[in-house]
Amino acid sequence: MLHALVTLAAAEEEAAENPLVPAVYDLVWSFVCFVIILFVFWRVVLPRMQKLLDARAAAIEGNIEKADQAQKQAEAALEQYTAQLAEARVQAGEIREAAREDGKKIVAEAKDAAVAEAARVTAHAQAQIEAERQTALVSLRSEVGSLALDLAGGVIGEKLRDDRAAQGVVDRFLAELETEKAPN
Repeated sequence: MLHALVTLAAAEEEAAENPLVPAVYDLVWSFVCFVIILFVFWRVVLPRMQKLLDARAAAIEGNIEKADQAQKQAEAALEQYTAQLAEARVQAGEIREAAREDGKKIVAEAKDAAVAEAARVTAHAQAQIEAERQTALVSLRSEVGSLALDLAGGVIGEKLRDDRAAQGVVDRFLAELETEKAPN
């Protein structure tokens, strides 16, 4: 019986010291440490972590907004550039058209000036020719008259006077010759 009692006491002691179940003091101290670590984590680490995450989220949102603004500015600049390019093309077309018109005007003015100059030169030449013709005609009349009087004097044998009546006869004779030549 004693043996049975010792065996039974040993069995109870073995049952109480199960290696898988920790002792009560271990459980209490583990729980106290867990609560302290949880409190420190909850009060110190978690707020810092939250601040860090909030700062990163704000930075990301700010960068996204900056990227959107930059994209809007780039689109606005592209639209402005496109508008300026279209305006420059229109202005270039207007300048080309104005240059063509100016070129046509210059050519027309040059033609008009050349025609006017040619007309002036022609009129001057005509006037000069007419003046020379009149001079030659007057000279010819006086010489023909002198020659006719000398010839008539030679035929008659006397020297005829060079007076107005003789000059009138010579002029009338030349006028008759000119009227005969004019219809042909």
